[in-house]
Amino acid sequence: MPAENIKHGEYIVELGAGRSIFKQITAPQIEAFGERDLNGANFSLGYSYLIQPFLMVGNTHKHDFDQVIFILGHDAGNVIEFDGEAEFTIDDKNKSITYPACIYLPKGTMHGPLNFKRVNKPMIFIDITLHTGPSVLPIPPQYQ
Repeated sequence: MPAENIKHGEYIVELGAGRSIFKQITAPQIEAFGERDLNGANFSLGYSYLIQPFLMVGNTHKHDFDQVIFILGHDAGNVIEFDGEAEFTIDDKNKSITYPACIYLPKGTMHGPLNFKRVNKPMIFIDITLHTGPSVLPIPPQYQ
């Protein structure tokens, strides 16, 4: 289920807990979408806590907006402590990510699959788009 965010005036949004569209992500997540929460801003963010391996994105695709992805260790006091592996294909090159990472995908960049192969310690996954909605397209109806 989408997060039930509450607007506190024009500039502040109280973040509510949402549920991921992925059954493997069981912890509540947060999200803020430009269209829904941020007065139409070209910015959206999803924040998830990963505890198990799974295929997050199965297909190769591209967006007509920029995307930035962070994959971090779960400890807020030491996010560079990382014990896992994600395989991510970008422009037909398979990358093995075994370290905390920031991934910039300019609009039009082919990417995917994204497979979290090993999650020995929990990870934080942050998906930012310079777009009014999330990177998951089409957006599932319950998230619109």
